[in-house]
Amino acid sequence: MAREAPPAVPAPKMAGRHTQPSNTTALSPVATYSIVACDLPAGQWGVAVQSKFLAVGSVVPWAEPHVGAIATQSYANPRYGPDGLVLLREGRAAEEVIDALTSADEGRDERQVGIVDGAGRAATFTGKACHEWAGGRTGECYAAQGNILVSEATVDALAATFEANAHLELGQRLIECLAAAQAAGGDRRGQQSASLLVVEKDAGYAKLSDTVIDLRVDDHERPIAELRRLFSLHQELFGATPHEDWLDVDDTLGDELRRRLAALGHSGDLQQAFDDWAGAANLEERVDGVTRIDPIVLEALRKASS
Repeated sequence: MAREAPPAVPAPKMAGRHTQPSNTTALSPVATYSIVACDLPAGQWGVAVQSKFLAVGSVVPWAEPHVGAIATQSYANPRYGPDGLVLLREGRAAEEVIDALTSADEGRDERQVGIVDGAGRAATFTGKACHEWAGGRTGECYAAQGNILVSEATVDALAATFEANAHLELGQRLIECLAAAQAAGGDRRGQQSASLLVVEKDAGYAKLSDTVIDLRVDDHERPIAELRRLFSLHQELFGATPHEDWLDVDDTLGDELRRRLAALGHSGDLQQAFDDWAGAANLEERVDGVTRIDPIVLEALRKASS
C-alpha cells in the first residue's frame, strides 16, 4: 500500500531542459536514461529505460492508465513510483507531483525523476548532486532524462526520436527512442539492462489486465537489441491484426490447415485441432474461431509445419 501522499509545495519549474553538475557519493546510482510518455488518442502510457545497472526494470518504471507514468532513477527513491501515482490519481499535474515528492525527500539532490500525467503534461527533475552529464527535456506527452551520460546528446536523441515518430504505436516508438539514445552515446559506463512498460485500460492479456507490454532484459551485453527481439516476439504472440486483414478460410485453405495441423499431431475436428495447436504455440490471443484466420497465425503454422 502506498503511504499517505505528501503535500505539494512551490518549487522551481522543471519543464524544458534541466541540467546539474556531478557529485561524489558512496551509494550506487541507477545511472540510466529513460523516457516516460503517453499516446492520448490510444489511451496508453509507458516507460522505456536502459542502464548499466542490473534489472533496471525492477526499479525505474511505473505507470497506470489515464493516471500517468513515472521514471525514478539516479540514487533512485522507489517510493516515487507508488506515491507519485497516488498524487496523479488525485488529478495533480506532473510538475506538482514532482514538487511534492522532492520537497518531502531529504535525498532529493541525488534523485532524478520524470513524469507524464493523465492529461499528457510532462515534467522532469534532476537533483544538483546527480553525476554529470545529468539532465532532462520535456515536450508534449513526454519527459526524457538521464544521468552519468556521455553527453546531453543522449537525452536530445530521446526527445527528437519521440517527436519524429508519432506514426508509431507507443511501444515501438519508445524502443526507437532507446536505440537512438544509445547511438548518441548512452550511459557513460556502458550497457547492461533495459525495460519497456506500456499500459492501457483492459487491453492486456485476455482483456483482463491493464499491462499491454512488460518486457525486461535484466543482464545482457546488448540489452536494447535484446529488448527489440523480445518486442518482436511479443507482437507476434499478442499483437492485433485488424480483422479486415484476416483471411477467409475457404475449402482450399481449410484443407491446408487440416494437413498442416495433422503433421504437427493435431487431427480430428478442425476447430478443436486449431485451438489446441494455437494454445500450445501461445497464439490463442490471435485466434477467433476457424472461419477466418489472422495472417500472422497462418504464417506461424506454415513455418512450424514446413
